[in-house]
Amino acid sequence: MNNIGRLNGIIAALEAGTKATMAFARADREEATQFGLSPLTGVLFEMEHTPYSASELKDALQHLMNRRRIVESGSLQPPVTPFVRVPANGAEMNTWMAKQVLDQGVYGVVFPHIATAEQARNAVAACRYARPKDAPNFEPKGLRGDAPNAAARYWGLTVQEYYERADVWPLVPHGEIMVVLMIESVEAMENLDDILSVPGVGAIMIGEGDLSQNLGYPRQYEHPAVVAAKSEILAKAKSAGVRIAHPHVTAANVSEVVEQGFDILFTQPSRSYETLEKAKALL
Repeated sequence: MNNIGRLNGIIAALEAGTKATMAFARADREEATQFGLSPLTGVLFEMEHTPYSASELKDALQHLMNRRRIVESGSLQPPVTPFVRVPANGAEMNTWMAKQVLDQGVYGVVFPHIATAEQARNAVAACRYARPKDAPNFEPKGLRGDAPNAAARYWGLTVQEYYERADVWPLVPHGEIMVVLMIESVEAMENLDDILSVPGVGAIMIGEGDLSQNLGYPRQYEHPAVVAAKSEILAKAKSAGVRIAHPHVTAANVSEVVEQGFDILFTQPSRSYETLEKAKALL
């Protein structure tokens, strides 16, 4: 395990003190092929607001893989690290969708509409295997079912090596799975301190669209009430030492986003490259 190196490119960027750049994408083979050639750190396959299909995700992951780039890098770390946003809201206390996408080989799961610490704990637990009660970092108790073969193959590891890495970061420092929670409501803001204290939360992301709806200013991202809410969430995440992602980075706002201290910069596919090039000049 010690000779393999860091596999999750998003975690590698954060550990190195740099910004991670990602884009939303459909779980589509043509789109995945193009992102496999991109200079982005990672890609988020969007399955909350597009149809959820584990088989289509499996196909997209294979097309994302660019063997030439892997060989040239001399590392098992994928040139573009795949994450998935699952459909189920936090209140549904769902675990099976996280299990299915992790079993395909993704390195991170984004959970929408997390509003309580209980929901946050359930999200982390969904990404962890069961272990003895006296094991280090037992909580949150693992709920993920055991079916590692496909994921281990995709990561380029033996099953035993996969077991050693398939835990949540930063709770487990050598873990390669990242749990990202979306904060999208006033209720989530009220419970944010408790959410941020849940062990195993890798990052949060501000869901600007739903948050602005809940505040009464739909998609008015620059309304003072929305701006104030986003600033409060950012400040609390920074205070708690939890990484934070911005979901709508463009060439126009990237300077402000970087200055504010966001750690993961998400763009839309059509804006990925111009945003990334501008971001590189600022980092």
